[in-house]
Amino acid sequence: MDDKNHRNSLNDLTGQVENVLNLLDYQAGAVVSRTLLKKSTGTVTLFAFDEGEGLSEHTAPFDAIVYILDGEAEIMISGKPYRVKAGEMLIMPAEKPHSLKAIKKFKMFLIMIRS
Repeated sequence: MDDKNHRNSLNDLTGQVENVLNLLDYQAGAVVSRTLLKKSTGTVTLFAFDEGEGLSEHTAPFDAIVYILDGEAEIMISGKPYRVKAGEMLIMPAEKPHSLKAIKKFKMFLIMIRS
């Protein structure tokens, strides 16, 4: 096994230069995710949503930043829709109901800081 395949199989990207769009593939009819960092102070997770897929309304105990890397999403926060495209971000406030839907297939970082 070469070094890159070994590193990725361990899910350890520390100290590595990577093209973030290549870290997770789209899957037909699915939402897939990969946790890149998980610490007691927060997490960074990469998601890939196929077109039309989404996450139903829910709440989270902490603020979270959504950064769209590719494609386009509709994010609802407390009933208000936001269209967010590649290169744009939105902060979702703690304890406010929110949902996500892929207008076009999209990839995003979800950055949650616990405090």
